[in-house]
Amino acid sequence: MQNNQRLPLIDILRGFAVLGTLGTNIWIFAYLGDPSSIMTSNYSGWWSFNDFLRMFVLFLVNGKLLGLLTIMFGVGLELKYQQSMRQGNAWPGMYIWTLLFLFTEGLIHFTLVMEYDILMSYAVTGVIVAFIVKIGDKAINRCLYVFGGFHAMMILLLLYSTLQGANALYESDSVVSLYQHGTWFEQIQYRLANFLYYRTEAIFIIPMNIFLFLLGVKFMRNGVFSQSEQGRKVRKKLLLIGIYMGIPLNLLIFIPGGTFDFPVRYLFAPILSIGYIGILGKLIEYKKVDWLWKKLGDVGKMSLSCYVLQNIMASIIFYGWGLGLGGKLNSIEIIAIWMTISLLQIFIAKLCIKHFHFGPLEWIRKNTIQAITRK
Repeated sequence: MQNNQRLPLIDILRGFAVLGTLGTNIWIFAYLGDPSSIMTSNYSGWWSFNDFLRMFVLFLVNGKLLGLLTIMFGVGLELKYQQSMRQGNAWPGMYIWTLLFLFTEGLIHFTLVMEYDILMSYAVTGVIVAFIVKIGDKAINRCLYVFGGFHAMMILLLLYSTLQGANALYESDSVVSLYQHGTWFEQIQYRLANFLYYRTEAIFIIPMNIFLFLLGVKFMRNGVFSQSEQGRKVRKKLLLIGIYMGIPLNLLIFIPGGTFDFPVRYLFAPILSIGYIGILGKLIEYKKVDWLWKKLGDVGKMSLSCYVLQNIMASIIFYGWGLGLGGKLNSIEIIAIWMTISLLQIFIAKLCIKHFHFGPLEWIRKNTIQAITRK
């Protein structure tokens, strides 16, 4: 299926996913790089209200919005593929330069801002998926089963090892002290010195990324994002999958002890991700809040810039070299900061799209690739 018309739901979902991804990362920033802030391993009983509120937010966003963002990257790849076919260009052709830019940007983002950068993993995934798409529909369908099955098997093996008493949680050691008291340059040195350690997750999730990218390709080809009757029917099915499968499975996050940390984040969360596609697809039919969908769409149009910007803002707010609020705020205050950063991004995105039609990183990428093409 090829479509020359821009589909508003795609930008809306991208914007929603980017702002929601911060809903997970904000806790890592607020707890000064401690990944246990999004896990349950430190708990053997029930939580205080403060911890329960944090886990409730994570129930809604942890892995779900990242899964949605991954699906939307696959949608973007399919749009580039369709454009390349319409113009009669070789595939993946110049799209490889887009992925190289994404990898480079991710490496800079990892080094200067955040060790849990996802862009490098997306770039590697994009190269693999671009060649799968080139082979054809049969390859796409087979790879969905192969990579999806392989990833599910890995997660189930991790679940089994956890049930046997193994602890798969990252050790934070002196990370909290570094982010609380260390300088920005010391943090850069630490990330580079522990590059492979902090890229473990980015490598581990590549099979899942491939599956979700290809799912985005299939969704695009099956008209999931169109406002046709067929699109509405498919989105209704996705909504029901999210409600009846995604929600119950993700409720396992409320079982303390860390047993279901990995299955929820890496296996069950994407099921709720596709439910969010159904939910947003239904909500945009209510025209009274068109202003909200337009603002989310603006964020979606400059999703790369917003992703990096929100992490820079969070670094400044929480790390010791900035305002130093890390480790000092309760869950309500952290959620308020998440909302504030999101509102700022919505405002900035509106200005950028209105006056420049691009975000800064999107503009750099576009002009860099155009310069390469002219040579």
